[in-house]
Amino acid sequence: MDKPTVELPSALENLKKISGPDQTRKPVVFLDYDGTLTPIVDHPELAVLAPDMREAVRRLAEKTTVAIISGRDREDVMRLVDLGNVFYAGSHGFDISGPHGTRIEFEQDQSFLSSLARAADLLEKKLKNIHGAQVERKKFAVAIHFRRADPKDHSRVEELVDEVHACFSNLRKTGGKMIHELRPNMDWDKGKAVHWLLKALKYSPAMALPIYIGDDLTDEDAFRELQDYGIGIVVRDENRMTAAHYALENTHEVRAFLVELQQVL
Repeated sequence: MDKPTVELPSALENLKKISGPDQTRKPVVFLDYDGTLTPIVDHPELAVLAPDMREAVRRLAEKTTVAIISGRDREDVMRLVDLGNVFYAGSHGFDISGPHGTRIEFEQDQSFLSSLARAADLLEKKLKNIHGAQVERKKFAVAIHFRRADPKDHSRVEELVDEVHACFSNLRKTGGKMIHELRPNMDWDKGKAVHWLLKALKYSPAMALPIYIGDDLTDEDAFRELQDYGIGIVVRDENRMTAAHYALENTHEVRAFLVELQQVL
């Protein structure tokens, strides 16, 4: 069912079809952060939310449920978004909180926490001589950024990541835009987080229309989760296969979509 991103219709041009007067279900909105609410930047700590985007999210959250689902730590994305009326799902959904005190954090087998710490130490040692490679420690993951590394070093970065990954059977390697990531080897992702939140908030498929907007490979899990009962919208900056239904071109169009959506709710 996947299609090339270039073939997808515009979500902005089809807003009435997505949530117009003929739509009987209320939109519930899930948003990625990096590459969706903010442009991708070389240094992840500099991905600051623009005031007009924050205002668009705030106003939409006054009309319906809004959740930010990010690979960042929950505390990090909460600090960056700085809104009290939305849900936050950090670490690809491993850690969720919201305005109503909703919270989920995996308490079973946390042996992966020590594995992540040791993997981060090993990666920092192995990558220290590759200029532009950056190891980012998170509570539930270790991210290896190589956007600023020389392209000739990209394959070497992955080789070293694979070497470290081979040492830890309870971690799995995932990827995204100029990033490798080691995460707990558990059946949990952004799609599972969307499903859990909808159930926790008692939104049935008959009453809610989940809309997920994201740009990266990790967002594909959410697009696939919603293929049969929701709407996936990809922010396309490259042509690749996707499970999304519609597309937006950039963060400016994301903001425009959020503004127009809250106006019709």
